Amino acid sequence: MKKIERSLDDPPLRAVRAFEAFARHGSVTAAAGELDITPSAVSHQLQLLETFVQTTLTVREGRGLVLTDEGRDYYRSISTAFAVLRSATGFVRDRSSRRQITISLIPLFGMGWFIPRLQDFLSTNEDIDVTVLYANHRNYRSDASDLSIRFGTGDWIGYTSTRLMSGAVMPMCSARFLRRYGPFKKPADLAAAPFVHDEDRSTWVNWLQSAGVRHVTRTVGPLFEDGQLALNAALADLGVALLRAPLVARELASGELKKLFDHELDDGRHYYLCRRIDSELPDGATRLAEWLLTSLRAA
Repeated sequence: MKKIERSLDDPPLRAVRAFEAFARHGSVTAAAGELDITPSAVSHQLQLLETFVQTTLTVREGRGLVLTDEGRDYYRSISTAFAVLRSATGFVRDRSSRRQITISLIPLFGMGWFIPRLQDFLSTNEDIDVTVLYANHRNYRSDASDLSIRFGTGDWIGYTSTRLMSGAVMPMCSARFLRRYGPFKKPADLAAAPFVHDEDRSTWVNWLQSAGVRHVTRTVGPLFEDGQLALNAALADLGVALLRAPLVARELASGELKKLFDHELDDGRHYYLCRRIDSELPDGATRLAEWLLTSLRAA
Protein backbone atom coordinates (compact mmCIF):
# COMPACT_ATOMS: atom_id res chain seq x y z
CA MET A 1 0.00 0.00 0.00
CA LYS A 2 1.34 3.38 -0.97
CA LYS A 3 2.18 5.53 2.05
CA ILE A 4 0.30 8.84 2.21
CA GLU A 5 2.63 11.58 3.35
CA ARG A 6 1.41 14.44 5.52
CA SER A 7 1.64 17.91 4.02
CA LEU A 8 4.51 19.97 5.40
CA ASP A 9 1.95 22.66 6.29
CA ASP A 10 -0.15 20.34 8.49
CA PRO A 11 0.65 20.85 12.18
CA PRO A 12 1.08 17.85 14.50
CA LEU A 13 -2.51 17.71 15.78
CA ARG A 14 -1.66 15.87 18.98
CA ALA A 15 0.81 18.58 19.85
CA VAL A 16 -1.69 21.34 18.96
CA ARG A 17 -4.28 19.69 21.18
CA ALA A 18 -1.82 19.52 24.07
CA PHE A 19 -0.94 23.18 23.59
CA GLU A 20 -4.61 24.27 23.50
CA ALA A 21 -5.34 22.36 26.72
CA PHE A 22 -2.27 23.84 28.43
CA ALA A 23 -3.09 27.39 27.30
CA ARG A 24 -6.72 27.06 28.38
CA HIS A 25 -5.90 25.64 31.83
CA GLY A 26 -2.64 27.51 32.36
CA SER A 27 -1.13 24.35 33.78
CA VAL A 28 0.75 21.37 32.38
CA THR A 29 -0.68 19.15 35.14
CA ALA A 30 -4.28 20.18 34.41
CA ALA A 31 -3.77 19.66 30.67
CA ALA A 32 -2.32 16.21 31.37
CA GLY A 33 -5.36 15.34 33.48
CA GLU A 34 -7.76 16.37 30.72
CA LEU A 35 -5.85 14.51 28.02
CA ASP A 36 -5.23 11.47 30.23
CA ILE A 37 -1.49 11.55 29.63
CA THR A 38 1.49 12.36 31.88
CA PRO A 39 2.75 15.93 32.46
CA SER A 40 6.04 14.96 30.84
CA ALA A 41 4.11 13.85 27.73
CA VAL A 42 2.41 17.26 27.59
CA SER A 43 5.80 19.00 27.87
CA HIS A 44 7.13 16.79 25.08
CA GLN A 45 4.21 17.71 22.81
CA LEU A 46 4.75 21.42 23.51
CA GLN A 47 8.39 21.05 22.46
CA LEU A 48 7.33 19.23 19.26
CA LEU A 49 4.94 22.04 18.37
CA GLU A 50 7.59 24.72 18.98
CA THR A 51 9.97 22.82 16.75
CA PHE A 52 7.31 22.64 14.03
CA VAL A 53 6.37 26.34 14.14
CA GLN A 54 9.99 27.34 14.81
CA THR A 55 8.83 29.78 17.46
CA THR A 56 8.99 29.75 21.26
CA LEU A 57 5.42 29.45 22.54
CA THR A 58 6.11 28.89 26.24
CA VAL A 59 8.76 30.02 28.67
CA ARG A 60 9.64 28.77 32.11
CA GLU A 61 8.71 31.09 34.94
CA GLY A 62 9.50 29.84 38.40
CA ARG A 63 8.48 26.16 38.60
CA GLY A 64 5.96 26.37 35.78
CA LEU A 65 5.45 27.39 32.14
CA VAL A 66 3.73 30.51 30.83
CA LEU A 67 2.82 31.62 27.31
CA THR A 68 5.04 33.93 25.36
CA ASP A 69 3.51 36.75 23.29
CA GLU A 70 3.69 34.44 20.27
CA GLY A 71 2.08 31.67 22.33
CA ARG A 72 -0.82 33.93 23.34
CA ASP A 73 -1.34 35.00 19.70
CA TYR A 74 -1.30 31.37 18.56
CA TYR A 75 -3.77 30.33 21.26
CA ARG A 76 -6.20 33.10 20.30
CA SER A 77 -6.03 31.89 16.70
CA ILE A 78 -6.69 28.22 17.41
CA SER A 79 -9.16 28.60 20.30
CA THR A 80 -11.99 29.51 17.91
CA ALA A 81 -11.31 26.42 15.82
CA PHE A 82 -11.42 24.21 18.92
CA ALA A 83 -14.66 25.84 20.06
CA VAL A 84 -16.23 25.09 16.66
CA LEU A 85 -14.91 21.53 16.81
CA ARG A 86 -16.36 20.95 20.29
CA SER A 87 -19.70 22.46 19.30
CA ALA A 88 -19.98 20.33 16.14
CA THR A 89 -18.97 17.18 18.02
CA GLY A 90 -21.48 17.89 20.78
CA PHE A 91 -24.22 18.42 18.20
CA VAL A 92 -23.49 15.10 16.50
CA ARG A 93 -23.33 13.26 19.84
CA ASP A 94 -26.61 14.80 20.89
CA ARG A 95 -28.28 13.75 17.64
CA SER A 96 -26.91 10.23 17.93
CA SER A 97 -28.40 9.94 21.42
CA ARG A 98 -31.85 10.91 20.11
CA ARG A 99 -34.25 8.59 18.38
CA GLN A 100 -34.73 9.47 14.72
CA ILE A 101 -38.06 8.36 13.22
CA THR A 102 -39.88 9.13 9.99
CA ILE A 103 -43.58 9.21 9.21
CA SER A 104 -45.19 9.79 5.83
CA LEU A 105 -48.75 11.01 5.47
CA ILE A 106 -51.46 12.41 3.24
CA PRO A 107 -51.27 16.25 3.10
CA LEU A 108 -54.84 16.83 4.30
CA PHE A 109 -54.37 14.55 7.29
CA GLY A 110 -51.05 16.21 8.09
CA MET A 111 -52.36 19.77 7.86
CA GLY A 112 -55.76 19.09 9.38
CA TRP A 113 -54.94 16.74 12.23
CA PHE A 114 -51.34 15.61 12.70
CA ILE A 115 -49.29 18.82 12.66
CA PRO A 116 -51.64 20.84 14.94
CA ARG A 117 -51.33 18.09 17.58
CA LEU A 118 -47.70 17.04 17.11
CA GLN A 119 -46.46 19.30 19.93
CA ASP A 120 -48.50 17.21 22.37
CA PHE A 121 -46.38 14.21 21.44
CA LEU A 122 -43.04 16.05 21.30
CA SER A 123 -43.55 17.68 24.70
CA THR A 124 -43.61 14.28 26.39
CA ASN A 125 -41.07 12.59 24.09
CA GLU A 126 -38.19 15.04 24.04
CA ASP A 127 -35.67 12.36 23.04
CA ILE A 128 -37.36 11.80 19.68
CA ASP A 129 -36.74 13.67 16.43
CA VAL A 130 -39.63 13.29 13.98
CA THR A 131 -39.23 13.68 10.22
CA VAL A 132 -42.52 14.16 8.36
CA LEU A 133 -42.72 13.26 4.66
CA TYR A 134 -45.42 13.20 2.02
CA ALA A 135 -46.89 9.76 1.48
CA ASN A 136 -46.32 8.69 -2.11
CA HIS A 137 -49.91 7.56 -2.62
CA ARG A 138 -49.24 6.71 -6.25
CA ASN A 139 -46.68 4.11 -5.22
CA TYR A 140 -46.99 3.21 -1.57
CA ARG A 141 -44.59 0.31 -1.96
CA SER A 142 -41.69 2.76 -2.37
CA ASP A 143 -42.36 4.29 1.06
CA ALA A 144 -39.38 3.70 3.35
CA SER A 145 -40.74 5.56 6.41
CA ASP A 146 -41.05 3.87 9.80
CA LEU A 147 -44.77 4.70 9.83
CA SER A 148 -47.17 5.91 7.17
CA ILE A 149 -50.70 7.26 7.27
CA ARG A 150 -52.56 6.27 4.14
CA PHE A 151 -55.97 6.59 2.60
CA GLY A 152 -57.60 3.56 1.04
CA THR A 153 -59.12 0.21 1.86
CA GLY A 154 -56.37 -0.85 4.29
CA ASP A 155 -54.93 -3.58 2.08
CA TRP A 156 -51.33 -2.88 1.07
CA ILE A 157 -48.88 -5.68 0.27
CA GLY A 158 -46.03 -5.87 2.78
CA TYR A 159 -47.75 -3.70 5.41
CA THR A 160 -49.97 -4.07 8.43
CA SER A 161 -52.63 -1.40 8.80
CA THR A 162 -54.80 -0.09 11.63
CA ARG A 163 -57.79 2.11 10.88
CA LEU A 164 -57.45 5.60 12.28
CA MET A 165 -60.33 7.67 10.96
CA SER A 166 -63.40 7.41 8.75
CA GLY A 167 -63.07 8.61 5.20
CA ALA A 168 -66.76 9.52 4.87
CA VAL A 169 -67.36 12.88 3.18
CA MET A 170 -70.06 15.54 3.31
CA PRO A 171 -70.61 18.77 1.31
CA MET A 172 -69.00 22.00 2.51
CA CYS A 173 -68.28 25.40 1.02
CA SER A 174 -66.88 28.75 2.07
CA ALA A 175 -69.08 31.31 3.83
CA ARG A 176 -68.68 33.68 0.90
CA PHE A 177 -69.69 31.00 -1.58
CA LEU A 178 -72.78 30.18 0.47
CA ARG A 179 -73.86 33.83 0.50
CA ARG A 180 -73.43 34.00 -3.26
CA TYR A 181 -75.04 30.71 -4.31
CA GLY A 182 -77.17 29.70 -1.34
CA PRO A 183 -79.23 28.92 0.45
CA PHE A 184 -79.17 25.17 -0.21
CA LYS A 185 -82.26 23.77 1.46
CA LYS A 186 -82.07 20.27 -0.01
CA PRO A 187 -79.36 18.24 -1.76
CA ALA A 188 -80.98 18.75 -5.15
CA ASP A 189 -80.31 22.49 -4.84
CA LEU A 190 -76.59 21.77 -5.21
CA ALA A 191 -77.03 20.66 -8.80
CA ALA A 192 -76.94 24.27 -10.03
CA ALA A 193 -73.74 25.16 -8.13
CA PRO A 194 -70.12 24.56 -9.23
CA PHE A 195 -68.37 21.64 -7.56
CA VAL A 196 -64.84 21.03 -6.34
CA HIS A 197 -63.66 17.50 -7.14
CA ASP A 198 -61.10 15.57 -5.11
CA GLU A 199 -59.18 13.06 -7.28
CA ASP A 200 -62.31 11.60 -8.94
CA ARG A 201 -65.38 13.31 -10.43
CA SER A 202 -67.57 10.30 -9.74
CA THR A 203 -67.55 10.93 -5.96
CA TRP A 204 -69.93 13.87 -6.32
CA VAL A 205 -72.26 11.82 -8.52
CA ASN A 206 -72.29 9.05 -5.91
CA TRP A 207 -72.99 11.49 -3.06
CA LEU A 208 -75.89 13.15 -4.90
CA GLN A 209 -77.43 9.82 -5.81
CA SER A 210 -77.05 8.49 -2.26
CA ALA A 211 -78.72 11.70 -1.00
CA GLY A 212 -81.76 11.01 -3.21
CA VAL A 213 -80.94 13.25 -6.15
CA ARG A 214 -81.92 11.40 -9.34
CA HIS A 215 -80.87 11.89 -12.93
CA VAL A 216 -77.50 13.49 -12.15
CA THR A 217 -75.99 14.15 -15.57
CA ARG A 218 -73.03 16.48 -14.95
CA THR A 219 -71.09 18.01 -12.08
CA VAL A 220 -69.29 21.14 -13.23
CA GLY A 221 -66.08 22.25 -11.51
CA PRO A 222 -62.30 21.80 -11.31
CA LEU A 223 -60.62 18.50 -10.36
CA PHE A 224 -57.78 18.45 -7.79
CA GLU A 225 -55.29 15.70 -7.03
CA ASP A 226 -55.84 15.48 -3.27
CA GLY A 227 -57.98 16.62 -0.39
CA GLN A 228 -55.69 19.45 0.72
CA LEU A 229 -55.94 21.07 -2.70
CA ALA A 230 -59.70 20.54 -2.73
CA LEU A 231 -59.99 22.21 0.69
CA ASN A 232 -57.98 25.21 -0.49
CA ALA A 233 -60.17 25.43 -3.59
CA ALA A 234 -63.33 25.46 -1.47
CA LEU A 235 -61.87 28.18 0.76
CA ALA A 236 -61.09 30.15 -2.41
CA ASP A 237 -64.83 30.08 -3.31
CA LEU A 238 -64.37 27.78 -6.30
CA GLY A 239 -67.26 25.51 -5.39
CA VAL A 240 -68.77 22.99 -3.00
CA ALA A 241 -66.34 20.27 -1.90
CA LEU A 242 -66.85 16.87 -0.32
CA LEU A 243 -64.68 16.99 2.80
CA ARG A 244 -64.05 14.98 5.96
CA ALA A 245 -65.25 16.91 9.03
CA PRO A 246 -62.50 15.80 11.49
CA LEU A 247 -59.81 17.15 9.14
CA VAL A 248 -61.38 20.57 8.66
CA ALA A 249 -62.48 21.15 12.26
CA ARG A 250 -60.55 24.42 12.54
CA GLU A 251 -62.10 25.87 9.38
CA LEU A 252 -65.58 24.86 10.52
CA ALA A 253 -65.04 26.31 13.99
CA SER A 254 -63.80 29.62 12.57
CA GLY A 255 -66.74 29.88 10.17
CA GLU A 256 -64.52 29.84 7.07
CA LEU A 257 -66.24 26.63 6.01
CA LYS A 258 -69.93 25.85 6.20
CA LYS A 259 -71.31 22.34 6.37
CA LEU A 260 -74.35 22.16 4.08
CA PHE A 261 -75.83 18.74 4.90
CA ASP A 262 -75.15 15.98 7.42
CA HIS A 263 -75.59 13.20 4.87
CA GLU A 264 -72.26 11.36 4.43
CA LEU A 265 -70.91 9.17 1.66
CA ASP A 266 -68.81 6.24 2.84
CA ASP A 267 -67.20 4.48 -0.12
CA GLY A 268 -65.16 2.06 2.01
CA ARG A 269 -61.92 4.09 1.97
CA HIS A 270 -60.53 5.33 5.27
CA TYR A 271 -57.33 6.58 6.90
CA TYR A 272 -54.95 3.90 8.17
CA LEU A 273 -51.75 3.79 10.19
CA CYS A 274 -49.33 1.45 8.40
CA ARG A 275 -46.00 -0.17 9.15
CA ARG A 276 -43.80 -2.55 7.18
CA ILE A 277 -44.04 -6.23 7.99
CA ASP A 278 -40.40 -6.99 7.17
CA SER A 279 -38.75 -4.69 9.74
CA GLU A 280 -38.94 -4.13 13.48
CA LEU A 281 -40.48 -0.84 14.53
CA PRO A 282 -38.02 1.45 16.40
CA ASP A 283 -38.94 2.41 19.96
CA GLY A 284 -39.65 6.01 19.01
CA ALA A 285 -41.94 4.97 16.19
CA THR A 286 -43.78 2.58 18.53
CA ARG A 287 -44.42 5.46 20.93
CA LEU A 288 -45.62 7.69 18.10
CA ALA A 289 -47.98 4.97 16.87
CA GLU A 290 -49.40 4.47 20.37
CA TRP A 291 -49.90 8.23 20.75
CA LEU A 292 -51.69 8.43 17.40
CA LEU A 293 -54.09 5.62 18.24
CA THR A 294 -54.79 6.92 21.74
CA SER A 295 -55.35 10.49 20.58
CA LEU A 296 -57.71 9.53 17.78
CA ARG A 297 -59.72 7.20 20.00
CA ALA A 298 -60.07 9.96 22.58
CA ALA A 299 -61.24 12.37 19.88
